[in-house]
Amino acid sequence: MPRYLGLLSGTSADAVDAALVEIDTTGTRLLAARTEPLPEPLHAEIHALAAGSDGELARAGHLGHALGEVFAKAAIGLLGAAGQDPAGIRAIGCHGQTLRHEAGGQHPFSLQVGDAALVARRTGIPTVADFRSADLAVGGQGAPLAPAFHAAALAGAPRVILNLGGIANVTLIRDENRVTGFDTGPANTLLDGWMRRRTGQSFDRDGAFAASGQPSPALLERLLADPFFSLPPPRSTGPDYFSRAWLDLRLEAFPDLAAADVAATLVAFSARSVRDALEAADGRGLPVFACGGGVHNPALMAALEEELGTGQPLTTTAALGMDPDWVEAMAFAWLAHRRLEGLPGNLPAVTGAREAVVLGAVYSA
Repeated sequence: MPRYLGLLSGTSADAVDAALVEIDTTGTRLLAARTEPLPEPLHAEIHALAAGSDGELARAGHLGHALGEVFAKAAIGLLGAAGQDPAGIRAIGCHGQTLRHEAGGQHPFSLQVGDAALVARRTGIPTVADFRSADLAVGGQGAPLAPAFHAAALAGAPRVILNLGGIANVTLIRDENRVTGFDTGPANTLLDGWMRRRTGQSFDRDGAFAASGQPSPALLERLLADPFFSLPPPRSTGPDYFSRAWLDLRLEAFPDLAAADVAATLVAFSARSVRDALEAADGRGLPVFACGGGVHNPALMAALEEELGTGQPLTTTAALGMDPDWVEAMAFAWLAHRRLEGLPGNLPAVTGAREAVVLGAVYSA
């Protein structure tokens, strides 16, 4: 059976997720998975470059090389732990680390770093990367890409797949011919950044800090007033837009708000923006299956349950037989498979592309 490896460093930029999968005509199956933590200097540099900083061109180049080494280490570590010979892996799908995503305007682009040629050489496995450019070249936004995988691997009865990464995105599956999806806004990125600034922690473990505060209705209203939330699909975004500067500008009117209350408001903001997006897309009432790091935040999941109400059940993709921690990494293994088979990897109804195209560039081992 053909085997592939997917590598992903998400918008939270705290680790590389590696997933080993088997793909055939019957589906995509997870064989093994591993998380490779990012060293703190790289973590800090990613966030600095995503926000914009001096000397960023050279720094992005250095970061890309360093991340290539970490991606390769994650792949080699997973294969070793799983007892897999690299010669038995057909390809690696390496998404890299997104630093900028500007899909609008006259010259749209999306920038991911992480030296795929280096990954291929270190592992001895052909590596597929640069998954967004081909979609952008035919008028798409290059994102989100996960809905194509969701439609292939998690289709069935009408449902919503909700990815709670740094940015949240939804895939609405009505039947095999009617699949849509788009970014809803921040899931974890603003809360993670707030935790780093105010507590020194990289995330809100068990949602405890946010649970100790109370959401501010006035701040919530101000956050939701951003023009992004009135854009119709196709739409995509990233942490370079929903950044520390974006949040600080909106916090200026609330200088006395307690840090825990800000955290609670950010959780409410993520949940409300998901609900509003589903309502606008006529997705209310469909069962929601969540994946991504946000499923481990009880405060966020509780807020989502409250917003969606009893008429829209919420659970995780585990109920569909897919571990919610590894769905995105599996998606890039699947996209590598599509690239080597010469099959389209995008959904024009999701990205806004003029046509379905093969995604990714192949780097030989």
